[in-house]
Parts: sequence; structure tokens; C-alpha cells
Amino acid sequence: MLTLQRCAIAAMLAACSAAPVLAAPSVVTLGYAGPMTGPASAYGKDAANGVSMAIQHLNAEHASIDGKPVTWKVDVEDDQGDPKQATVVAQKFADEKVNGVVGHLESGCTYPASRIYDRAGIPEITPASTDPKIAQQGFKTFFRMLANDDAIGAGLAQYAAHHLHDKTAAVVDDGTAYGQGIASVFIADAKKDGMRIVDHQYTNDHATDFTAILTQIKAAHPAVIFYGGAYAQAGPMLRQMAQLGVKAQFMGGDGICTSELATLAGPAVNGTICAEGGTPLQDMPGGPTWKARYVKAFGASALQPFSSYAYDATMVLAHAMMKAKSVDPKVYLPFIRHVDYEGVTKKDIRFTSTGELVHPVITLSQFKEGKKTPLAVESVQ
Repeated sequence: MLTLQRCAIAAMLAACSAAPVLAAPSVVTLGYAGPMTGPASAYGKDAANGVSMAIQHLNAEHASIDGKPVTWKVDVEDDQGDPKQATVVAQKFADEKVNGVVGHLESGCTYPASRIYDRAGIPEITPASTDPKIAQQGFKTFFRMLANDDAIGAGLAQYAAHHLHDKTAAVVDDGTAYGQGIASVFIADAKKDGMRIVDHQYTNDHATDFTAILTQIKAAHPAVIFYGGAYAQAGPMLRQMAQLGVKAQFMGGDGICTSELATLAGPAVNGTICAEGGTPLQDMPGGPTWKARYVKAFGASALQPFSSYAYDATMVLAHAMMKAKSVDPKVYLPFIRHVDYEGVTKKDIRFTSTGELVHPVITLSQFKEGKKTPLAVESVQ
């Protein structure tokens, strides 16, 4: 009887060993870093939503690496829009050996964090940071999903000089890497186009009272006021301009080019001109379909400018891994530059040797009746 039991057990073990063993899915973790709290949190949460949508899509499609099953995850971290906190987040990602990073959003955060990612050999794609100096550091791990400030600031200056035929401008910057950078580009190009800078004022990215600055600017009678900074300060600045009777044309870069500006400024937003990298969402190759998915998931009020770029940044990292047949950053990093991914924001996404997007464009828009309306789309040479 014992012999028969042993034979039965042996037969069962043999049958089990003959059954195919399914490989457990490996986990690919991408880090996302942006301002989830603070004055720019609308941008940060929006971009995080874009990454989340991409992760959900990859898992729903059972995207595999070299034929092996993969579970895609994202680690969302709040850098608070603070460069010091950004380096803490970047070091956390490096220590945890994430497979790639989408972020950061603000140039002042991306600049110091990019050095940490480079040392760790972790690819980083920013969906929003536009300071040209980030790419000029020579890091092979850095990539940017949209046009930089050289294009945005120059495009605004040229529009003021050649389309509005303005002759004078005053400039205010918020002292951040982003604000100083785009303001300096605007000043340089405005002068090239024959405009005169009649005043240059300075503030910070936490200020709310601009009365003293605007009073001085009003005395200089500029045709244009260019603001290098974000919507959180531009909104109250516009309100105070209206209260003081300042009639100048208000302009700014992608930092103010959001529906949140209208919420903060109220009717004073009307007439404001801004510029951002990329084409209007409705004109992007996958824009309308993607927008419908986004609004269904998060609501129309959550939609801001950078979620589509964050979505594509996530997909670029994933497709580079697929092409390389590896999730090892050192192996798939070279595949990012020529990934040739057909994205929501752009067809044939590729990058230059410094990580800049190949053939970027900028869009100039104007707020009319509280809504941002495209004025022109310009190619960047």
C-alpha cells in the first residue's frame, strides 16, 4: 500500500513539473517629480495625471520587454517647486534605482536635479522645464519634450515688435531660473528688433503685492509689460494693473499660459498674450482623442498645458525600453534619442545630441473673454 502511495505521489509531482511555469511579471518603476503642493500645484497634478494615464495604458496593453511580462508603476513625489526639495527627490529616485524619471516641471528644480540623475545614469525627460541652460550642461541623461525659452522668449519679442509694432517694453522677472532666463531672452531679442527696454523690475515667486513695482512701471509708459514668472503671481499682477490704470500689453511665457491665470486675474486677464512650446491641444496629432480620455478620467477643470507632454515622456521611456529589450537605464538610454515614437503631442518624437526636441514649435495665444485663444503657431529653427 505504501509503495502504491509513493508511486501516486511521484506521478503527481511529475505531472506538475511538466506543466508550464508562468514567469512572474517584473516591475518597471518610473519616478515622477513635480509641484504637487504650493502655488504651481495645478501644473504638477496635471502632469502627474498624464503620467498616470500612460502607466494605465501600458498595463492595459500588457506592454512587455523582450517578450517578458512587465508591470508598470509610477512613484509620484512632490518637489514643492523648491530646488532644494527637488534634489532630495532626485536622490531618493537614484537610491531606489528607478528605471527612469518624468520631471521635473520648473526649471529651477530640473537644473540641480539633472546632475543627480546624470551621476546615477537615470534617463530624465522633462515635460515642462524650458531653461536652455539645463541642456547646455552636457548630460546624456537629459531630454526635453518641448521648445525651450530661447524660442518662447524670442517669439514673444518678435510678435510685439513686428505684429503689434510696439516700440517700448518694461520687464519684470520673479528671480527664479525660469523667470530670469525667459526675461533675459525677451530683452535681448526685443532690442534686436528695435524695441527699447524702459524699465526692469524684480520680484519673487511668492509675492502678492506688486503695487510699488507697477507704479514705477506706469511712470515709464511702456507699450508692453513682459513678465518672467508663473501664473500664481501674474494673476494678482494683472488685477493690480487694472486697479492702477496701467494700459500696457501684458505678455509672458509658458509659466502664465494656463486657464488658471484667468481664474486668478478675472476680467483683467483679457488681452494677455502668452507663448508655450508645442501646438494647441486640438491640433496635436492625438490631441482630441487624448483630451477626451483625460477629461473623462479627471474632469475638464484639471486639464493644464503639460499633461500631454508628461504622457508622451512616459511613453518615450517605455518605447525606448521595448526597442532596447531592456529596462536597464544604461542599456536603453541610447535608444531614447531616436525612439521615433508617434505621440499625442508630436509625430516622430526624436531628440538632438543635447536632449532638445527635434523640430519643436511654439504657440502664441491671447486671452479673450477669459479663454486662451491661439494666435499663431511658429516653427523653431
